[in-house]
Amino acid sequence: MRRLIEDRIWHLLRESHLSGQGGDAARLPRPDGPIAMTTDSFVVTPLFFPGGDIGHLAVYGTVNDLAVMGAIPRWMSLAFILEEGFPLREFDRILKSIAAAAEVTQVRIVTGDTKVVPRGKADGVFINTTGIGEFATPAPPGPSAIEPGDLLIITGPIGRHGLAILAAREKLGFEPPPQSDCGPLIEVFRDLRDAGLCPRAARDATRGGVAAVCHEWAQASGTTLRIEESELPVSAEIRGACELLGLDPLFLANEGTAVLAVESALAIPTLQLLRSTRLGTNAAIIGEVRHRGVVPVVIGNRLGRERVLEEPTGAPMPRIC
Repeated sequence: MRRLIEDRIWHLLRESHLSGQGGDAARLPRPDGPIAMTTDSFVVTPLFFPGGDIGHLAVYGTVNDLAVMGAIPRWMSLAFILEEGFPLREFDRILKSIAAAAEVTQVRIVTGDTKVVPRGKADGVFINTTGIGEFATPAPPGPSAIEPGDLLIITGPIGRHGLAILAAREKLGFEPPPQSDCGPLIEVFRDLRDAGLCPRAARDATRGGVAAVCHEWAQASGTTLRIEESELPVSAEIRGACELLGLDPLFLANEGTAVLAVESALAIPTLQLLRSTRLGTNAAIIGEVRHRGVVPVVIGNRLGRERVLEEPTGAPMPRIC
């Protein structure tokens, strides 16, 4: 995905205000202060999964992209592509989830669109959104500001959304079934902002998981990121399922978990604050930033040995968001 964007899209459609901060939102200039804008499409299958559904995902995924940029989500558009014959009871269920998530996040749905395509052309329903937010002060400067000595923090256990989707899609029969972490990150970043704890960079670890975020940041900052394997928060259920299926939690998608790069002096206060929030009780310091070495990202084990953490390639599990 990153190669597709960089090699075929970026050099043709690049705008100056899209660069600098990285992430999934643009910083748009205006006379009375910049605003953030993001867009996303949701094609998850199944539409309903343990811990959420496509409606929750559409709202939380959109507002999270704004929140990690340091913006307060304000407005959102909502467009549906519906397959002919899609059951209205399921559509109503999705709409109720959207309304509930919008209320939780205090984002206003102000415009939208609906299209219907022939049966078999849309797998039920696809949703496209655009979110607009107002930047708060301070806002993370972005991955290019990451420096050697900074520490990496994760806001919660990893791998939950990706495994929840896989288990539901393939009917793997895990008991209890894995639960997605689908949820809003707004309160986490609001509390950090109120406490004056501004990370250098923040990103919700969606497609490609934590590994994808680390590679993106290493490229943007010209550093090497080192992950400490023993510090990764992974629940026993997720770890066991990953071992059984031959998966690595670092590569699995999350939908309510973010990675932060923070100055070393702010790491402990940031960690303490995160652990006091509803979504950050299992936050952990998972690594550090080093001067650029031979490879961009490494992972260390309890014996002090390191191995290369490769960038995610391909899509071992598509349609997860």
